[in-house]
Amino acid sequence: MHRRRAWLAFALLAPLCIWLIVTIVIPIAYLVQLSFTTTGIFGTAAEFAGLANFQRILGSERFWQSARNTLVWVIGNGLVQVTLAFTVARLLYRRTAFTRFMQIWIILPWVIPGVAAVIIWRWMLSGIGVVNYGIQSVGLVDAPISFFAQPSIAMATTIFVNSWRWFPLLTVILLAALRNIPTELREAAMVDGATENQTWWHVVMPLLRPVLYVLGLLGTLWSANVFDVIWLLTRGGPSGGTATLPIFIYEEAFTRFRLGSAAAASLFMMMFLLVFVVLFLQYGWGRDLRRRR
Repeated sequence: MHRRRAWLAFALLAPLCIWLIVTIVIPIAYLVQLSFTTTGIFGTAAEFAGLANFQRILGSERFWQSARNTLVWVIGNGLVQVTLAFTVARLLYRRTAFTRFMQIWIILPWVIPGVAAVIIWRWMLSGIGVVNYGIQSVGLVDAPISFFAQPSIAMATTIFVNSWRWFPLLTVILLAALRNIPTELREAAMVDGATENQTWWHVVMPLLRPVLYVLGLLGTLWSANVFDVIWLLTRGGPSGGTATLPIFIYEEAFTRFRLGSAAAASLFMMMFLLVFVVLFLQYGWGRDLRRRR
């Protein structure tokens, strides 16, 4: 009987295991193999290069600039998206006709395809766009602002556009988590004399911590791998000011035709993210779970 159950479990898990091997294990193995070769473009002969690709990547200032930009990009997106999502979720928490209407439309920016969203924002942020027209009309500036001319402004603008597209999803998740918190807990805290802000900080936030941990982990991994928004807005410019690691890997592979170097950079990025996940689970989420026990 136990053997039948074991075989049944194996049969049910086998398709998933095969799918994971085909879509994850084999591509990673090929990526590792590619990183040790001199492959230029697909179909050309490749020779074993040893650690040459890794040495080239580690000695490249562009790689380290992209790594620094990735760190700024991930932290900036995390702060902006979580702040916007929590603020909007708190506003929509009250059950009114307006909030019920907004709960439907708040997800619209996330539903819009990325290419369409970027085209809209490029037009709005251009010299003759509605953003420059608006800030000039109220007298904030005398001349149009070039949002993509300076690295710092371009990075901040790109972070804002990407956060505008993704924070509605976080808002819906946080709002669902808020709805699942019993109102009796908040009411009991207020009866004991706690203010509304104290109730949110000392009662609601600890209960939201598991959801925030999940959003923090997944949001970091998603943000680090964003390519389309950055490429369509700035192509990594100006002067590499918005070039993150995905942009660097793409240019290394399909502009400079160094597939071996691009594979080595991909392995470095994968290791960075893997180390982050391990540390996050060990000292963030894991520590909180141990404390709860």
